[in-house]
Amino acid sequence: MPLVVDLDGTLVKSDLLFECVMSFVRNKPLQCLKILPWLWHGKAYLKDRLARAADVDIGTLPYDPDVLRMIEEQRNAGRKIVLATATHHTLAVRIAEHLKVFDSVLGTTLEQNLSGTHKRDALVTLYGEKGFDYIGNSLDDLPIWHSARRAYIANPLAGVERAVRHWDNAVQVGRPRVTSAKGLYKALRIHQWMKNVLIFVPLIAAHQMTDPLLLGRGVLAFMLFGLCASGVYLLNDLLDLNDDRKHPTKRHRPFASGSLSIQSGLVAFPLLLLMSLTGAWLWLPRQFVAVLACYYVLTLVYSLMLKRLMALDVIALALLYTLRIIAGGAAFELELTGWMLAFSMFMFLSLALVKRYAELLLALHSGVTGKTGGRDYFPADLAMLSSLGAASGYLAVMVLALYIHDSATIALYAHPRWLWFACPLMLFWITRIWLLTHRGRMNEDPVVFALRDRLSLVMGAMFCLIFWVAV
Repeated sequence: MPLVVDLDGTLVKSDLLFECVMSFVRNKPLQCLKILPWLWHGKAYLKDRLARAADVDIGTLPYDPDVLRMIEEQRNAGRKIVLATATHHTLAVRIAEHLKVFDSVLGTTLEQNLSGTHKRDALVTLYGEKGFDYIGNSLDDLPIWHSARRAYIANPLAGVERAVRHWDNAVQVGRPRVTSAKGLYKALRIHQWMKNVLIFVPLIAAHQMTDPLLLGRGVLAFMLFGLCASGVYLLNDLLDLNDDRKHPTKRHRPFASGSLSIQSGLVAFPLLLLMSLTGAWLWLPRQFVAVLACYYVLTLVYSLMLKRLMALDVIALALLYTLRIIAGGAAFELELTGWMLAFSMFMFLSLALVKRYAELLLALHSGVTGKTGGRDYFPADLAMLSSLGAASGYLAVMVLALYIHDSATIALYAHPRWLWFACPLMLFWITRIWLLTHRGRMNEDPVVFALRDRLSLVMGAMFCLIFWVAV
């Protein structure tokens, strides 16, 4: 008796249709509107066109180890193993050729979308009623399980376990599915919201941190910017599925690992953007809304194009950090100085280069000698990146020194000479960050590292104390 295996959500902890959609959008963003007329012609037509146009890396898909183990056991016992899926036949054949465990393949064609009752009818025609066992995971598989001798349940979606609770032929395969809530919380990267403290920089520079009205407005801007940033992270992870799965640590991210469905991300990221923009429109100045929209557009362009272009990617990252400071100025309706913006661009360009250097160093230690996935850099660029990054950081300190010497600054502070102590403090911190990165100890975003590193926090407190004493 053959063992029939479903693909989407069962053998692979993802959905190949949405994998194709995200691959197509990333690689051909200017053609993504073609998806709508393709869908108009029916789901089978859509799958056919996407299978031809998209470039999905079959080898890095999140295959379920429990299902693969069961297939191997049954194959060793002499059973015929059949892959039957609603995924397009072309992709199903590629997966079968990659895994080398299937005797035959059934998949969607241009004439028919092989799901639900269509799949059941095809299997009953081939093997007869109760003439096969079937492994599936969704409510679409219920009619197939009814016609199968034994219903194997793997990674069940919502409602499946309840629907088959009293069936005599139902058997659970592997461990229970990770809840979407946990995966979504991880994907939102709430810890990255710490970067949004940059919104308060204009308020600190203007010596107005004691104003409760402005502080309340800052907290609201912080939260709304965080919602927007989380939406950005979701979209970025959806577009980077192939590259993340090739990365030693990023492959554990919820979308890349299959613990969170692509569908949930496609619902969540526009919802977060809508909540963020609506809240900003209702409660904050219009300038803040404009900056928030610019931030989102730049991140979208970065995700689709700029992140794969040498030099432009790190400049875009520096600008994204600087936009947080600009957003703070807009939220508090405070004018920003050219000194502050110049210091921010040089400082965050240095930290963006830290991030790229750390990624390249990890790739080099992993044995990569060519271009790293999704980036226009080679491990041989490490020396140049460190030179550019250190120089940019030291230029930021020079901008700080020029700011201290400016006549407007001297007029703003009662004891401006104290400010000079900030320069050696910054020189030490930048040098330390780059030495730690060179030694392979920068394993996360450098801004997040600074907000978690005890010495960096102490130095940040000393930096603020210097400016407070100077007042």
